[in-house]
Amino acid sequence: MTISIPSEGRDINLKKIRSFKLKLWLYFVLFTAIIFSVLWLLQTVFLQSFYNQMLIHNTKEAAQKIVDNSQQADINNLIDKLTHDNSFLVYITDEQGTIYYSADEYKERRSHLHGEGEKFEFEFGDNKMMPENKGEHKPGSYRILPSQYDSFLKALKESGNGIVEYSTDTLYVYGTYINYYGEDSPLILYISVTIDTVGPSAAIISVMLLWVTILSILIGFILSWFIARRFARPVDALTKKADKLGDADYSSDFRKGFCSELDGLSDTLDSTNEKLQRAKDFQMELLANVSHDLRTPLTMIKGYAEMIQEFSWEDEAQCKSDLAVIIKESDRLTALVNEILEYSELQTESLSHDLEEVDLSGLVNRVADSFAVLYKPEGVVIGRDIESAVFLRGNASRLERAFYNLMDNAVRHTGESKTVRVTLQKTQHQIVASVTDYGKGIPLSEQEHIWDRYYTSRQRGGKGVSGLGLAIVRQIVTMHKGVCTVDSTEGKGSTFSIRFDI
Repeated sequence: MTISIPSEGRDINLKKIRSFKLKLWLYFVLFTAIIFSVLWLLQTVFLQSFYNQMLIHNTKEAAQKIVDNSQQADINNLIDKLTHDNSFLVYITDEQGTIYYSADEYKERRSHLHGEGEKFEFEFGDNKMMPENKGEHKPGSYRILPSQYDSFLKALKESGNGIVEYSTDTLYVYGTYINYYGEDSPLILYISVTIDTVGPSAAIISVMLLWVTILSILIGFILSWFIARRFARPVDALTKKADKLGDADYSSDFRKGFCSELDGLSDTLDSTNEKLQRAKDFQMELLANVSHDLRTPLTMIKGYAEMIQEFSWEDEAQCKSDLAVIIKESDRLTALVNEILEYSELQTESLSHDLEEVDLSGLVNRVADSFAVLYKPEGVVIGRDIESAVFLRGNASRLERAFYNLMDNAVRHTGESKTVRVTLQKTQHQIVASVTDYGKGIPLSEQEHIWDRYYTSRQRGGKGVSGLGLAIVRQIVTMHKGVCTVDSTEGKGSTFSIRFDI
């Protein structure tokens, strides 16, 4: 019988297998396995080799130190200390094998037990070792020479550089000539050290390492599981938070402090949610408010088209008049749609990659020139007080659009005075641009709302196109980290200003 697993169940299992928590735990496990594999290799395979290399290195350093200090009166004390600290066997002899001095790691203890200068015999392997040696010996020498010493002397004499070193299965030997304190002719330094001492300890180390590995892996698995859960918890919280982006029940609650990257991601989600909410609000306002503005010109266009079709198509003068209304309303509809699209684009646009040095003086003069030419037939006068060489880092086309809207707003509301004044000044800390009309002004109760979307067309007699002109100005100025203000007195006019910090 075949058992089928529902696709939903497979998706859940696949999600668990690919989860951040499980993957993080597996990476910890892999890391632990690699670390202990390297440790096993070092402690079992490479330990003897590494130990031998260190012994050889220490032997050469000790030999060089003896050579450098061989003319000092306390050279024997130095030799005793080096042999005791490093488990060396050291001889100072001549070329005939006469011992001038010898030392091993036990000499200090023997001297302490038997008294200074007292001679005694002791066992070394299977042979009794007496103070006597082949040839003559110097007082105070207590060990006979190694059996391979003749071969050592021969190798040293045949060496070209006066240094000999070689290794056997259990021993490393190093020899050279030295100028020994109190002697006229050079003597021979012989140092040997046992290099197979790790072998018997390797089994003990392996057993100990096995237990350490087992305990460490168990502890590592448990700790890594808790660490993986700790790391996965804020990620899960951010995932749930992201699932609710744009929803009414979206919550910005997130416990920050675990790591800066997740804190930054949480802030990005909050910012994204705000943009989504603004987009939703804009969509609702578009449906609730702009629909009326769109319906009016469409109704006018349809009505006058029907009038031409039914009544005035034979009356040339009336037909031209009706067509003029249709064209005017079509232009109004086009401008309305363009402003809506432009404002919608500004809501999601970022200027971080489109900044340049903008000549505000030239830009404001160009906008003023355009309006002076356009409205000259209507008798509108454009006054100017524009400071030269004023520059701002920003987006030239967007800033030009903002000044264009301010000028358009001023010309539409200048009234009978037919005068508009443009100023641009730079202080130590700010750039201030102002456009003044001398119309009927704005009531104080409306001034704080004048920059709101659609406010103009609803509250100021419909003289604007869509009510988005000043809202676009504020959005552009805000994107450039500036502020918009209005100063208006009823019956005297209004001054719209934008300020940028330097």
